[in-house]
Amino acid sequence: MEQAGIVAPMQEPSLSASADSIAAAAGAGDTLQPVLEVPATFWQPGGEGVADRRTVAAEVPVALVFNGISHAVMMATPDDLPAFAIGFALSEGIVERREDCRGVEVTFHGAGTADAGCSVHIEIAPRQFARLKEIRRALAGRTGCGICGIDSLQALDLHPAPLPAPAWRDRLDMAAINRAFGALAQHQVLNAQTGALHAAGWATPEGQLTDVLEDVGRHNALDKLLGSLALAGRLGEPGFIVMTSRTSYELVRKCARLGVPALATISAPTGLALQLAQEAGMHLWGFCRPPTAVRYI
Repeated sequence: MEQAGIVAPMQEPSLSASADSIAAAAGAGDTLQPVLEVPATFWQPGGEGVADRRTVAAEVPVALVFNGISHAVMMATPDDLPAFAIGFALSEGIVERREDCRGVEVTFHGAGTADAGCSVHIEIAPRQFARLKEIRRALAGRTGCGICGIDSLQALDLHPAPLPAPAWRDRLDMAAINRAFGALAQHQVLNAQTGALHAAGWATPEGQLTDVLEDVGRHNALDKLLGSLALAGRLGEPGFIVMTSRTSYELVRKCARLGVPALATISAPTGLALQLAQEAGMHLWGFCRPPTAVRYI
């Protein structure tokens, strides 16, 4: 069964111990929910197990289909999918501008079954599609991995172009970083229920947090944020990104492609992330755990 449309608001699923019923909860109403309730047993030291109900994050295959050709399958939370598709297209260099995406439609597959998933169909400009076919690679994504399936080392794109250096970026201080991270948890609605989702947030140069998007994958959360900003016509406005993850190579690469001059994360950067950020002229902050933070570049 297939159903086209945008992800509907979360509904309260019924509790059942069977895998099929858990899948049905995730796909209530011919759509896919970002969270679902499952049976569990709660144990404490010295006590007996107590029957419980727990909320977990949904993780489903999301196929990104450009002009009728499937390009990538990512394991993701089925929420904010149009923004995810637009952000992925931009941050992976498939299109150069938001205007190159001429339509986005979400189709749900197998709602209410253990094979639930969805496809996001994106129509892109003919020139961009011709380029995509030339550089097309089989990208099979997994949670926590943003480059699975790349068919050559040359495809990694390890040398980003230098970014403009806005004056506000050099004034970005620990107070602004801590202000943004201090407000992040209260905007992580899905993570508050499940404890399993990453968040990517957009903050002003003063540290005011304005947008937060969530997903089981850190790179997916970033794509959702970038896509949301693109859909609102806000890419390029002054600001920086905060994330509840380590700073990995693909996060820096995505930010550099879209001109984001500063990235701050709750954990450490990798050496390759630092190398890319230095070439791009980005500022990187890590271990951002108020009241402390580490500036690397």
